Amino acid sequence: MMHSQKVVALVPIKEHSERVKDKNFRNFCGKPLYHHILGTLEHTYAVDEVIINTDSPLVINEAPKLFSKVKVVERPKELRGDYVNVNKIFGYDLSISDGDIYLQTHATNPLLKAETIARALKVFVEDETGYDSLFSVNRHQSRFYLSDVKPINHDPENLIPTQDLQPVYEENSVLYIFTKQSFALHEHRIGDKPMMFETPRVESIDIDDEFSFRLAELLALYASSH
Repeated sequence: MMHSQKVVALVPIKEHSERVKDKNFRNFCGKPLYHHILGTLEHTYAVDEVIINTDSPLVINEAPKLFSKVKVVERPKELRGDYVNVNKIFGYDLSISDGDIYLQTHATNPLLKAETIARALKVFVEDETGYDSLFSVNRHQSRFYLSDVKPINHDPENLIPTQDLQPVYEENSVLYIFTKQSFALHEHRIGDKPMMFETPRVESIDIDDEFSFRLAELLALYASSH
């Protein structure tokens, strides 16, 4: 609970993965990848319930036995496949749940910490300026260009130190926070007045290819040994 509001985490887990075969179930530092984010949410005091929307028989049978906060929702057939709009999946989850605040993350974010999740929830709930949603970002201060070599955030004729450049923010897909009301209005996790929330760079790794899988695992092993 956050200020008497029920917090529900949404974790979609698809059985099939295109770029990294079976990545959600692949061994990551001694246990299946998807166990890591569920363990993190299990130990995040503010999260009351974790809804896993999945088409995986393994997850359906295993996850509720291992994690006390987990409620498994078997994905309807019309919402299965590689090209289904993920917001339709979240809309379905919201229609069968009773949360006040929803936090969404992925099995592919194994380095995200409970402390970071709790901090994001606290910032969002205690905000008094009217933000209707929150999404995580990486902050960059580098020289960026569009594909036509047009500079985005700098003037090539007037080079200044990169630390003085206007920051550019990248949506990193690590976590989103929104209310049922905001999602109903926009059918999207990000509302009309979203808050950007910087997550630590190490925690912001999202596994979507073999390189990022190996990198995340090396960082996790390094952290556990220090």
